[in-house]
Amino acid sequence: MLEITNLTKVYDDGTRALEEVSFSVKEGEFLVVIGLSGSGKSTLLRCINRLIEPTSGKIMWDGEDVTAADSTALRKVRRRIGMIFQHFNLVRRSSVLTNVMAGRLGYVNTWPTLLHRFPREDRERAVHALKRVGLTEQSNKRASELSGGQQQRVGIARALMQEPSIILADEPVASLDPVLAHTILGYLEQLNRDEGMTIICSLHYLDLVQRYATQVIGLRAGRLVYQGSREDIRNMTDEQFKEIYGEEAVRVATGPLTGEQQKDGE
Repeated sequence: MLEITNLTKVYDDGTRALEEVSFSVKEGEFLVVIGLSGSGKSTLLRCINRLIEPTSGKIMWDGEDVTAADSTALRKVRRRIGMIFQHFNLVRRSSVLTNVMAGRLGYVNTWPTLLHRFPREDRERAVHALKRVGLTEQSNKRASELSGGQQQRVGIARALMQEPSIILADEPVASLDPVLAHTILGYLEQLNRDEGMTIICSLHYLDLVQRYATQVIGLRAGRLVYQGSREDIRNMTDEQFKEIYGEEAVRVATGPLTGEQQKDGE
């Protein structure tokens, strides 16, 4: 069980990215976070594993206070939280296999890894992770040689190297076409369904939300303004939609909002 209580993040420039956000995520849920660009989705995901330090509030996971964890305890917490990024965050000049093995950095001695020296069992684990995402034959290529969809599959394989209980996916399909988007989310759904892995994923496209989410939360200007199930999101009223996206929003169930509201990132 992940419990977020009164989570607030105020950046140094005074921007209030999150404002007393509270919700819980049961083990094995596929939670999707929706909202306009700038609503706080990316900040929320990065606060959960403290890539961004919350200003106040509490994050409890399996009875442990993540917000109070010191550097040693936080390292152990992060081992169990995989992260998938919108823009892949791969070392483009390094091989696919090396990028995947980077997922073991929380488990191994740092110095040998600087020379790309990993234990043999980690190399075998990386090969298996690439097989799971259908990239075995790409292992020796540079990451820069792969397509966007393939690079995101490398990102999934890298996250799997952590043997995570939770995967945080920050707009993982924002730069991909609809077919590739379903491919990537299909891998996440399989991990969620077959292995009971908790997925917390931010998305723009409402048709993808309706297809993959088991639970949904909506953010607007850093505040939690919506909570519901897959069935709830399929039956969302115009009033609820406008609460998330604003009075001027045009409801388009098969795609993101247009114009300025469609920009990637937070």
